[in-house]
Amino acid sequence: MNRIENIINILKDVSQQPAKAIKNSMEETGKKAVGCFPLYTPEEIVYASGMIPVGLWGGQKEIKKADKYLQSFCCSIMRENMENGLEGSYDFLSAIIIPAYCDTLKCVCENWKVAVPDIPMIAMVYPQNRKISAGTEYLVNEYERVKDELEKISGNKITEKELEKSIDLYEEYRKTMSQFIAIASKYLRTIDVKTRHMIIKAAYFTDKKWYIPLINELITELYKLPEENFGGIKVVATGIMAEPETLLDTLVQNDIAFAADDLAHESRQFRTGVPDNGKPLEKLALRITHSQKCSLLYDEQKSRGNMLVNLVKESNADGIVIFMMKFCDPEEFDYPIYKKELEAAKIPMLYLEIEQKMDSVEQIRTRIQSFKEMLTG
Repeated sequence: MNRIENIINILKDVSQQPAKAIKNSMEETGKKAVGCFPLYTPEEIVYASGMIPVGLWGGQKEIKKADKYLQSFCCSIMRENMENGLEGSYDFLSAIIIPAYCDTLKCVCENWKVAVPDIPMIAMVYPQNRKISAGTEYLVNEYERVKDELEKISGNKITEKELEKSIDLYEEYRKTMSQFIAIASKYLRTIDVKTRHMIIKAAYFTDKKWYIPLINELITELYKLPEENFGGIKVVATGIMAEPETLLDTLVQNDIAFAADDLAHESRQFRTGVPDNGKPLEKLALRITHSQKCSLLYDEQKSRGNMLVNLVKESNADGIVIFMMKFCDPEEFDYPIYKKELEAAKIPMLYLEIEQKMDSVEQIRTRIQSFKEMLTG
């Protein structure tokens, strides 16, 4: 086994056994862990408190208990998170943070207090008018409140020095991941869609100080190889996330790879950095101010469609695959607008409505095969 395969297998193991990975990290470092619901949860503040941020992005469990608190028309990520909380899968967490972007997240905030009272919940709200000074000031105040709550839970004072160190670490993470995404597009056989997904996913369940050097080593090893001639179909992926893994297996089987992505679970997390100047919490707030073209952040210009068109052209992709998380209102509201723009640009589209736990992907398999036939003639 060469070093590339070794690194990939290490990261795959983390992404497939997240609880084990986090508990191992907690034992090795003596740190507590805090769960972070999607999206843009301020992990830097958690890390500065001396605790490990853990991404909570659902799972593939059968829903048995969460139906008491969330309706069947709520998105599967939130239902799975609630199920995990009720089942005790999150009992090793010292707290969770929930950013209330949508109606479902607002409901989860209140229901969690009753459903899982033993795990403290820190709710926060991002401003809609985030590009005005009042929006930035409001968000700084929200971060201050989150910081105060985390200090109580961790027992540690979060200093500006620790915040700066944490922000620097996460900036290094964001830059490293941007480099990985760029080089992965040149090695679409070695880094197929499932492998790519699992490498990125592993970051949610590890200490960034451990994860970053491993990704840098992987990048170095890939650069030693000649660029691969893929020959299959290259697409841009957009949506909240590309799961379940059986769906990714189907894409691999049909020789479809991601030339680039606009997935909330993947590139949206690290495509925008913090500014150089300002106090730590102001920098974090301005990162949200500068973030664009995401369904969960208010965008009066609705510029996501133009971004997707450009992303397809820049990555020389053959088309775009839309991973529509079922019952995700913000994504569904965006779709009709960017669909028209993609059609006007004559970009082939494949629309897949997904849930995290799907009994069968056969209908999706048929649609993927039809999309492939359309592109290959």
